[in-house]
Amino acid sequence: MDRKGKVTTSIINGIATINFMHPKSNSLPSKMLREITEEINKFAEDKHAHVIIIRSEGEKAFCAGASFDELLEIKDFKSGKEFFMGFARLINAMRKCPKFIIARVQGKAVGGGVGIAAAADYTIASNEASVKLSELLLGIGPFVVGPAIERKIGKTAFITMSIDAEWHDSFWAKQSGLYTKVFANNHDLDEAISALAKKIAACNLEAISQMKKVFWEGTENWDQLLEQRAEISGKLILSDFTKNYIKAFKNK
Repeated sequence: MDRKGKVTTSIINGIATINFMHPKSNSLPSKMLREITEEINKFAEDKHAHVIIIRSEGEKAFCAGASFDELLEIKDFKSGKEFFMGFARLINAMRKCPKFIIARVQGKAVGGGVGIAAAADYTIASNEASVKLSELLLGIGPFVVGPAIERKIGKTAFITMSIDAEWHDSFWAKQSGLYTKVFANNHDLDEAISALAKKIAACNLEAISQMKKVFWEGTENWDQLLEQRAEISGKLILSDFTKNYIKAFKNK
């Protein structure tokens, strides 16, 4: 099991921050998915947390999505489904959280990383924050993260990302609605996030909670939907096609 990554948190003046790091392009093994989900659920109940920022360390990658090392270890449907349920639980925690969640996307986002960017209520990025859904190349598909991404960018753009599995730059992501704002450098990015977070932290928490419900209307079935999607991925990940692709990718 890959245990090299870490998740750290803080609360300062009503602004809660969840920071994650993994040496392999900030990929997310199950342990880190659980930790991020747990921290969101804690902040959801913490009266001192008025707004939540999700961010990662480094500059090149915001999040590379699923841990390939862990995907290779999956040997049966049960463990396959459980791995993808990690992303399902994270997205549902973000959806249900009564506080606004800001995503700071400072670098490239792939697969689950795009899902996190889409599930946030307000996503701010840098010029370097290209996005890609590479799941189809792996022999699976963006099933679990799909509803969050489609909700944010629409079906046409989601289909485009899913089929071509190529990089789309931050300008495309902003045009599509995934990013709200894009900045030329990380200094400006952080200044904008800080200003927005301070503004939200001063707002009425009850109003925020009610607005959050309005923003996510129509997703009440996602507990069941994302579990069904995790089952699809859990079956497909067992294929020889997927195992061979990941091994070839890791040996590049």
